[in-house]
Amino acid sequence: MRQYSADLTPPWKKPKPVPEVPAEPGLVVEEPGTGFCGAVIRCEAGTVTLEDRFGKHRVFPMEPRGFLLEGRVVTLVRPAPGGPARPTRTASGSVAVPGARARVARAGRIYVEGRHDAELVERVWGDDLRIEGVVVEYLEGVDDLPSIVSEFAPGADARLGVLVDHLVPGSKEWRIAQSVTSEHALVVGHPYIDIWEAVKPSSLGIEAWPRVPRGQDWKTGVCRALGWPENTGAAWQRILSGVHSYKDLEPELLGRVEELIDFVTAP
Repeated sequence: MRQYSADLTPPWKKPKPVPEVPAEPGLVVEEPGTGFCGAVIRCEAGTVTLEDRFGKHRVFPMEPRGFLLEGRVVTLVRPAPGGPARPTRTASGSVAVPGARARVARAGRIYVEGRHDAELVERVWGDDLRIEGVVVEYLEGVDDLPSIVSEFAPGADARLGVLVDHLVPGSKEWRIAQSVTSEHALVVGHPYIDIWEAVKPSSLGIEAWPRVPRGQDWKTGVCRALGWPENTGAAWQRILSGVHSYKDLEPELLGRVEELIDFVTAP
């Protein structure tokens, strides 16, 4: 006689198997009950500790079907012995996510003044921006910033962040920034004449950024004072090659870029 299984549940009604994923340091998952999303930083007997992008830690039990990985339900398990002991970090200092796919670009954007600004932001925050789905574009100056913001039409689901050079009280840039009033646009800046100055002199092997007399082109004056060829493109590549992580940048720039990323990605 043909033998039948005692389980007569139709195949389409049976729960699908859930993959088991080792809780390796740096793996980014979400705990659906709380919505907390973060990278694994520690895995102990029966629990896993996650760290979100703000540095907040939460400990969760490693229950079956307990987490989401790229939107899929998974079961976290302890990694095999001999795995990485600690997570690596991105150039911005956040937890690295090996093999993570870039998120589909958000409607929101971050605008910076020029190409050098955009390249520096990419050098340090590129990994974070891809995971968050934030696109950085450069404007070639902010003289027309109010009309640029108006054309972008920022909203709750499409926030706009703008990074401005030489944003100090009383400057031209300051007056332009004050004219942007949308609650969905945030204009912040650093005090330096140009983004070059936001790189620590020690990272370039110089004592300090030279003072350039008023009326001279600042970048050309810097090259002349440092004895570099008066080729600003080549000088920038020399400066950029000295930047390896956030440690090579001044705090006045670090805080402002982090502020813009938080603003654009806020729920």
